[in-house]
Amino acid sequence: MNVKQEMETALQTAFDPTVLEVVNESHKHAGHAGDDGSGESHFAVKIRATAFEGMNRVQQHRAVHKALGDIVPRIHALALDIGT
Repeated sequence: MNVKQEMETALQTAFDPTVLEVVNESHKHAGHAGDDGSGESHFAVKIRATAFEGMNRVQQHRAVHKALGDIVPRIHALALDIGT
């Protein structure tokens, strides 16, 4: 399973989102800092779930990072677009 698939599985399991888009943007950063050559270093996530209701932005980001667990240290960049 690749990193994108791992992220999708973890986020689906944790939040049962109504919208989940995980985009591998590593190709945009080839040769830049953090590019390890794996093609799996930079990701953007758009997620919408009722689980985020009542959470402020920091709490939402922490919840996503917690759900992703050991995936986060293996990537260089993670852009998050979170909502309900």
